[in-house]
Amino acid sequence: MSDASQLDELDRDILNVLLKQAKTPYAELAKMFGVSAGTIHVRVEKMRQSGVITGTHIAVDPRKLGFDVCCFIGIILKSARDYPAALQKLEALDEVVEAWYTTGHYSVFIKVMCRSIDALQHVLVNKIQTIDEIQSTETLISLQNPIDRPIKA
Repeated sequence: MSDASQLDELDRDILNVLLKQAKTPYAELAKMFGVSAGTIHVRVEKMRQSGVITGTHIAVDPRKLGFDVCCFIGIILKSARDYPAALQKLEALDEVVEAWYTTGHYSVFIKVMCRSIDALQHVLVNKIQTIDEIQSTETLISLQNPIDRPIKA
């Protein structure tokens, strides 16, 4: 199983349930789809081995942990060759929770989580904008996240 074209309907059904609730027991999946728990186990293992399933994750509410500010920062690099060094420096910052190498106006687009606007200002001024490979940034503060869902298999 090397890509999505080799997934059948049962594989997709299993994935869609697991995407919503990763801890669904195999026995429960088996009952839902009229197959044995062993079949579910084999299907999930094949999807793991092929790289379709890359892990399981726990979801947390960042606000409940004190992270009240979410923002997205578009980064323009001085040169395309600066990408690896800039990425390594961004990866070292705990506040950077996602990074995307993009086309268009920005070279890199990052998601940053901070406890306050003051903390965000500190991260911008003292951490991100001091990275030599970065030419400029544009910060967009998120007001809410009304749609947050996994892809459908």
